[in-house]
Amino acid sequence: MDSVLDLLHQTMSSPWVYLALFAIAVVDGFFPVVPSETAVITAGVFAATGQPDLPLVVGAAALGAFVGDHVSYAIGRHGGGRLLARIPAAGTATGRTGRGSRRRAAFERARRGIAARGGLILTVARYVPGGRTAVTLTMGATRFPRRRFLAFDALAALSWGIYSALVGYLGGLAFERDPVRGLLLGLGLAVALTVVVEAVRWARGRRRRGACARLSRPADAR
Repeated sequence: MDSVLDLLHQTMSSPWVYLALFAIAVVDGFFPVVPSETAVITAGVFAATGQPDLPLVVGAAALGAFVGDHVSYAIGRHGGGRLLARIPAAGTATGRTGRGSRRRAAFERARRGIAARGGLILTVARYVPGGRTAVTLTMGATRFPRRRFLAFDALAALSWGIYSALVGYLGGLAFERDPVRGLLLGLGLAVALTVVVEAVRWARGRRRRGACARLSRPADAR
């Protein structure tokens, strides 16, 4: 463990750490297996000791997330349209009852939701690992306006960079002499927030589905 901590201290005190954070956040934008949030939280924990610099950690993480989201958006914009064209629409001979029809219906629901609440969905999804990639890909595939995407994503990426770095920083301050516990606290706070966001989304979705079911119920059944 001492060897691991020494390696982390050396890594976090290197000027290359900012480039590494930027690169990890970029890749995580379209390949969500890369744990960018964990890397930023770890940097925030060690920033409590003075190295690395907290504002630079925020800047590198936010800029990387911003670039990665635009890569994902471009992938969806250039590849999603062709994929959608291959999905049969409802009411066609091949799409009346098949899976393609259900996929098209799901895609259309996503299109309507993004058109109505695109900025909110993009901002919330940035805090959901994996969800951010699905949303940015879908926004590209549905041709969400690029300028609006740029503005909303800038806000989402900056808020995510500040949040991730500060969560780690607070953990580092709480356990200044024990960075392992500081890292565990920071990761615990991040997981707790993710659970809260998912619980709120689930509750709202359930309430909305219940309301739709009541509205679609025949009058005689009521």
